[in-house]
Amino acid sequence: MTQIILFSAIAGICGMGLGGLISAVLLKKPSENMICLLLSFAAGVMVSIVCFGLAPEAFELGGFVVSLLGLILGIVLIMGLNYLVDLITEIKGENLNLHKTHEELYHESQLINNPKDANVTRMLRSGMLMLIAIALHNVPEGIAIGAGGSFNFQLGLLLAIMITVHNIPEGMAIAAPLLAGGINKWKVVLLTSLAGATTLLGGLIGILLGSINEFAIALSLSAAGGAMLYIVFGEIIPQSVIMTKNRMAPIITLFGIIVGLVATKI
Repeated sequence: MTQIILFSAIAGICGMGLGGLISAVLLKKPSENMICLLLSFAAGVMVSIVCFGLAPEAFELGGFVVSLLGLILGIVLIMGLNYLVDLITEIKGENLNLHKTHEELYHESQLINNPKDANVTRMLRSGMLMLIAIALHNVPEGIAIGAGGSFNFQLGLLLAIMITVHNIPEGMAIAAPLLAGGINKWKVVLLTSLAGATTLLGGLIGILLGSINEFAIALSLSAAGGAMLYIVFGEIIPQSVIMTKNRMAPIITLFGIIVGLVATKI
């Protein structure tokens, strides 16, 4: 189980931190198109993980009904939590529902302002909202690693690798507006790494659920799968299409699905 915990930490902290490092040190200011295409590829990989990894294992352990309930539970949970974050930002007068940029999508639009002119309270609130939004994405991914690894070590390892791939462009997307806001690049790397720490929390939850019985493993695997599917189809793909304004993002997603399928069958 120690290895599964380590995998969760690497997938979240190292994956997000590496994305932040790429933005802060190498690219300085990655383009929206680059981030969209990388996220689209990672989204395709995630779809393969759910459809060819998590879902079949959940069906085998808990049957169709339990797996279906888990998928619905994961989708509804992430929808509800995302709605809560949107509601908070709307109440504060920060109408971020359109999500035309990654800054809006991750609830951090105020951070692109010059820090000398920005209100400190608004900066802190935007940062907290960003951490909440990232936590919503990373916890179910960690649960998938923990529960999957409890049942099958190779499945947990594969999930950790694929989720790391997914977290790198997400870390890049988060780091870009923080850098534009004037925050020190090494602080940005640290912040993006800490934002990925919720994957470790999810991994611990997944391990605890996986230690109960096969029913709990099946439910947690399918719920994590449902949450990831919502993130892919409810957020990443629509946002990528809006931002790139062409068909390249869906094509890259399909390529990611193929790569993920190959990886799950090796």
